[in-house]
Amino acid sequence: MDDQLCQRIQQDPHFQLLVSQRQRFAWLLSTIMLGLYLAFILLIAFAPGWLGTPLAEGSSITRGIPVGVGLILSAFVLTGIYVFKANGEFDTLTQKIIQGVQQ
Repeated sequence: MDDQLCQRIQQDPHFQLLVSQRQRFAWLLSTIMLGLYLAFILLIAFAPGWLGTPLAEGSSITRGIPVGVGLILSAFVLTGIYVFKANGEFDTLTQKIIQGVQQ
């Protein structure tokens, strides 16, 4: 790619919008995931007895297992949210950038 084309892309308002929206959204999702992990670690540190409590009397499954599985599933959900937005709104902006540069 030549320098002139790169400059045209970088100066395109759709490109600047794409970069700012994608960066803001990625930081938001990262902050949510970090908060969930931090909450889990704090729960382990300050309430290990609560996590070690069985779900039902005589059960070997404790509260910590579904909480841990929920934490892992939340990563998949947040990834799915990002992919959904990337395939929709971000791809639309990318197509506008391509059309603007080709003109």
